Amino acid sequence: MKELEQMRQLATIVHPVADPAWRSFAEIWEPFTAKRKEVMTFAGQKEKYLYFVSEGVQRVYYDDVQGREATLVFTYAPSFGGVLDALMMQTLSRYYYETLTPSVFLRAPAEALFECMARHRDLDILVRKGITGALSGVLERLAEMQSFSAEERFRSLLARSPHILQQVPHKYLANYLGIDATNFSKLMNSVRI
Repeated sequence: MKELEQMRQLATIVHPVADPAWRSFAEIWEPFTAKRKEVMTFAGQKEKYLYFVSEGVQRVYYDDVQGREATLVFTYAPSFGGVLDALMMQTLSRYYYETLTPSVFLRAPAEALFECMARHRDLDILVRKGITGALSGVLERLAEMQSFSAEERFRSLLARSPHILQQVPHKYLANYLGIDATNFSKLMNSVRI
């Protein structure tokens, strides 16, 4: 299955996993597809799955009581996705996980994931390193949001993920960067890429 091969390639970069552990890990994943604008995790629900993104683009976002959205994270192939804090702590999610495009995944139920991690030290290290990497990215982005100008945030995003302008609708990118859609449009026209 092509998705499992994609996952193995990514996993090997994060932390090599011995074949017996990998076989156990591969068994817990099931194919899953979602249409555009489908919410897979709702705020107030437990995150039931860890996702591996094979195709498509998704976002994790926060929606406050006044209906203001804040896009926190984008996921796209090849990467893991979902509301990771709610998954790992098995608490109710404060965030939504939504597809922005039709998407193809593998997904592993939380219980099976935790069982695999408990049985295989390699898998425990893999998952923890992956989550630590995700946390590092979120902290870097938080520092940018608090310290960088709008143009610096825009340039930083393009340096990290140059393909994102073609994959994500600009209104979500503007929200992610914490700038007005009109100002985002001006940045698109004025900043040399």
